[in-house]
Amino acid sequence: MKAYALEIPPAAFSGSRGRFETVVSWLDGQEAAGLTHAELEARLQVESRELFRQLLQDHLDLRAQQETRLAAVVGADGVARGGAETGRERGLSTVFGEVRVRRTAYRTRGHADLHPADGMLNLPVERYSHGLRLLTAIESARGSFADAAVALERVTGQRLGNRQVEQLARRAAADFDRFYASRPRQLSVAGAVLVLSCDGKGIVMRPEALRPATAKAAGTSAKKLATRLSKGEKRNRKRMAEVGAVYDTTPVPRTPGDILPAADTQRPPSKTGPNARGKWLVASVVHDATDVIGQVFDEATRRDPDHHRTWVALVDGNTHQIQRIHTEARTRGVDVTIVVDFVHVLEYLWKAAWCFFTEGDPDAETWVRAHGLRLLHGRSSDVAGAIRRKATSARLQPGQRANADTCATYLTNKRPYLDYPTALEAGWPIATGVIEGACRHLVKDRMDLTGARWGLDGAEAILKLRALRSNGDFDQYWAYHLAQEQQRVHQARYPDGVIPSVR
Repeated sequence: MKAYALEIPPAAFSGSRGRFETVVSWLDGQEAAGLTHAELEARLQVESRELFRQLLQDHLDLRAQQETRLAAVVGADGVARGGAETGRERGLSTVFGEVRVRRTAYRTRGHADLHPADGMLNLPVERYSHGLRLLTAIESARGSFADAAVALERVTGQRLGNRQVEQLARRAAADFDRFYASRPRQLSVAGAVLVLSCDGKGIVMRPEALRPATAKAAGTSAKKLATRLSKGEKRNRKRMAEVGAVYDTTPVPRTPGDILPAADTQRPPSKTGPNARGKWLVASVVHDATDVIGQVFDEATRRDPDHHRTWVALVDGNTHQIQRIHTEARTRGVDVTIVVDFVHVLEYLWKAAWCFFTEGDPDAETWVRAHGLRLLHGRSSDVAGAIRRKATSARLQPGQRANADTCATYLTNKRPYLDYPTALEAGWPIATGVIEGACRHLVKDRMDLTGARWGLDGAEAILKLRALRSNGDFDQYWAYHLAQEQQRVHQARYPDGVIPSVR
């Protein structure tokens, strides 16, 4: 540290010292003496940004003065740049304010200039610093791009437009897939059940971001009302975001009575079901269910590479998702037991109940509980048959019995995935609360803001940033992202990825 201080030219940091003395003089004067602490805070907040901006500028100037002049710099194309232009400037907007970066450009006719000092500083391609990119990633994942811009200006004094905020968020999420693909194995606790789950949640998109079939439906549909969308019309303005989850859980055996206790019986606290641990989430509006389920299996394989543990897949009954899970399991040679969410099945029972009971009739609740218990005992075929017979004996017309027939058909078709006796005895979860919560947290809470209409790239970036924060991986990801940025933007320009040292 002392040796470094001796090497600093006498004029270095003179601007910073002058700025500091100015602040100290103001604090020592009559004007500051008459201010409240809140007024002092506000003034010093601005002054501190300018002081640190000047410190950064002085440091960059010092590095420019001390930059070593190289005889030539060879690029990744094998061409030597023998000409050198010192003092080449570029701007950089930082969390403290605008600074100028001076460095040597190595040149030769017909080839791009090289700036080794840029690589050592890991300067971004755009004018905005990685510090601003970090704040943008954090704030835009929390709220709207407009709110993020306001938050950035409040913290840094830098004013960015909504489009710049979105572009920086997109760049911040660029290494999401590579980050998770490159992570080392993280083996789970032996004996814990490995749970996989997936679901979808619609996002209102701009017309050019819709999938072809949805765009076609939106283009051919006629609006019924001039001032608002009618029932069903909003569907043609959404694109499905696929959400996946992987987590560990310790088995908690239960009985059907624990799941559906009598109305006057309180569920024992110890029988609340298995709790999720080590939850990992992923969401994408660009990739379809095939890709997202593949990522879910990648994460599960990372936790249990030798397939020694019990794998359980919780779904809401979507046929395509079930098919994809079967396909992935066969491809990877792993046994996966698929369980349809019991809460989802209960909703079918409730819809069937209103074919037989009037709205609010307490007997409907008794009927649903009785059939729900039969399902938990593994008697889905009996329940389906009973529902059809009841609709027939009640002489219901086709329109009146539609929901009853739908429920019976659903129970018949999903029978292989309604083995609740095995699941309860083994202590597995039988509800998809984790993935439903993920759909709400990752997608709805941020993407469904009033009036929001999303572009494809912006929506994808926000989903990834929110997943990183939910997974607790953001800090590790950011270090990885900066290393990837240096490799992409700078190291790739030189032979063997080695930036020439100019110190």
